[in-house]
Amino acid sequence: MSDGVSSHEESSLGKAYDAHLMRRLGSYVLPYKRLVLSAVLLIIVSSVLQLVGPLATAVALDLFVRPFDEQPQTISVASRWIDSQMAHRGWEVSSAQGLSAIAGFYLMSLVLTFFVLYWQSYIMQVMGQHIMFDLRRDIFRQMHRLPLAFFDKNPVGRLVTRVTNDVDALNELFTAGIVAIIGDVVLLAGIMGVLFWLDWRLALASFAILPLLALLTLWFKIRARQSYRDVRVKLARINSFLQEHITGMPVVQIFTREPGVFDDFSAINDEHRTANVRAIFYYAIYYPGVELVTALGVALILWYGGGKVLAGILSVGSLVAFLQYAQRFYQPLADLSEKYNILQAAMASSERIFSLLDEPVDIEVPVAAHRPAAVRGAVEFDEVTFSYLAGEPVLENVSFGIEPGETLAVVGHTGAGKSTLANLLLRFYDIDAGAVRVDGIDVREWDLTRLRRSIAMVLQDVFLFSGTVAENIRLGETSIDEDRLRWAAREVHALEFIEHLSGGFEAPVLERGAGLSVGQKQLIAFARALAFDPRILILDEATSSVDTETEQRIQSALQRLLRGRTSLVIAHRLSTVQRADRILVLHRGKVRELGTHQQLLAQRGVYHRLYQLQYQDQLSGASEPAS
Repeated sequence: MSDGVSSHEESSLGKAYDAHLMRRLGSYVLPYKRLVLSAVLLIIVSSVLQLVGPLATAVALDLFVRPFDEQPQTISVASRWIDSQMAHRGWEVSSAQGLSAIAGFYLMSLVLTFFVLYWQSYIMQVMGQHIMFDLRRDIFRQMHRLPLAFFDKNPVGRLVTRVTNDVDALNELFTAGIVAIIGDVVLLAGIMGVLFWLDWRLALASFAILPLLALLTLWFKIRARQSYRDVRVKLARINSFLQEHITGMPVVQIFTREPGVFDDFSAINDEHRTANVRAIFYYAIYYPGVELVTALGVALILWYGGGKVLAGILSVGSLVAFLQYAQRFYQPLADLSEKYNILQAAMASSERIFSLLDEPVDIEVPVAAHRPAAVRGAVEFDEVTFSYLAGEPVLENVSFGIEPGETLAVVGHTGAGKSTLANLLLRFYDIDAGAVRVDGIDVREWDLTRLRRSIAMVLQDVFLFSGTVAENIRLGETSIDEDRLRWAAREVHALEFIEHLSGGFEAPVLERGAGLSVGQKQLIAFARALAFDPRILILDEATSSVDTETEQRIQSALQRLLRGRTSLVIAHRLSTVQRADRILVLHRGKVRELGTHQQLLAQRGVYHRLYQLQYQDQLSGASEPAS
């Protein structure tokens, strides 16, 4: 029952950098180019400010805490330059005054660095939030435009992941990935320049450990990439398993499958734990390894630089500055592996996001679409053939018509294609052959919004959104005022139970209508359909989940409300369709019979057999239905 396809897709990492994907991501960054330029400028400023500390330390040690036996020519280049500037201007500065000035300058640079880093982080986070907003808006808009066939093939959990996890991965790229890499590169370049400026020989000695650090990083990158993929696969399996079994919890509990399901989850959870422990192992080796290699670098600087200090070639201040710069130089190099993982995850996420955004919209609306001011409600199916899967037709050469204001009932065995008629009328799918017309115009020529606003549909499995009762009836339609809301509820006998709810029409509705009975949810769905005052009304098994008493109340209301509307009533219970103007019998995707209740009984065909079967069921249960 696991979603293997979803797990496989989540495991795909692809290339760490894809120029095409980055260009497409750039289109989302372009509207905020001022923020980007500001952030880049702040990055450069913060990198320069981070170079101040070690230089200030070197100057303080060389000029104001210098050993008495140290010669002026051994001091650092920066110290020598400052010393010459003070001599040129005739400044006499004591050691205490000099140290106070250097300390004040250092403190000021730290405070300025704080504010620069604050604004840099704030700007990038704001930009990231704007980009996430734009991406999620585009993804959600695209989902609204995609045909139902797309959702038949793509699990809900995977689509939710696109809007949540994948977009978050891109946010991390913009706020902690690319920006940090740019900052690291600028800082590394600045440190390298300063080190060569201070002493090129000691600079080369400082870089002697880089090959070893590069090898360690390469090993970690390869191992961490594989472990990262494994963790994603196992997490995808956990998500898939949880979604499926939480949704199907009633089935699990009815068949007492709790112990078996728990064992299955424990096994999947254990695989995820093992994958994470393996990833932790690589991190546990890499970061201490980096510390060891950088410690070797520091030791090399102390050994080589210390020797130069003893030889009177290098000042103590320069040596201390080298040690501080070395620490700042090695750390960004060690962090590049983490940035690599962020970049790779972002590329994989962007590939999946753009794949969804590029999904073709099969249901296309012509530019000059039919948008009538009024809809009469005539419906016609003309030699319609349709298949969900190629080569497996659900409907074959189906032809019938419904006059405006007429009620046509559709009956037949399960799988006969009854609900497919409603899907094609609403143009959730496009037909393979023939034509579906409303008011004589092919539905493919209609403006899709105008077509669907002319039709209301009530399903057997009622879907209610989180919110209030009133919001579930209005669905955001502001033209439905309070009077119409109460009228629709009253006509379907829902007003009484709604007013008994705590809050009435403002009573909260939980996810999928939890807390309401099946009958109550069905009545709210009827009120929703009637409040929109459609010209065409589709009832797809709309009363099959309602008890007999509730069904009788609904039937009495429907007889008044269906009058004047074109109605397509799909039902298994023949008692709900006997008063229809005509009844159409579908069998294996073909129209077998069409007529009134009495006419079809007289033919003694498929409808007669269905009626006899239900008649026998009712005899064994309660009472004989009226003919």
